[in-house]
Amino acid sequence: MTLCKQDHRYDERFESLPHDQGGPGRHRCAGCAYELGYEAGKRGDTRFRLNLDALPDSQAGSVRHRDPEAAYALGYRLGAMAAGNPG
Repeated sequence: MTLCKQDHRYDERFESLPHDQGGPGRHRCAGCAYELGYEAGKRGDTRFRLNLDALPDSQAGSVRHRDPEAAYALGYRLGAMAAGNPG
């Protein structure tokens, strides 16, 4: 699996996300999940489509052991708000 090297790994907003130390989301980059959710929210996509297996791994910074599904949901909500989509 690829390893995320993006700066969002150190974004402090992810520190408030719930921990995920087990299951398929373990070690997946919550920052990448957030970005996917943000774009889906901006588009107004109504289907939850997060493929955990497609996310890169990350053990760095603020995304370490954070729930990627919660990150996606946060990104979706903020993306929808930014685009003026009721979500």
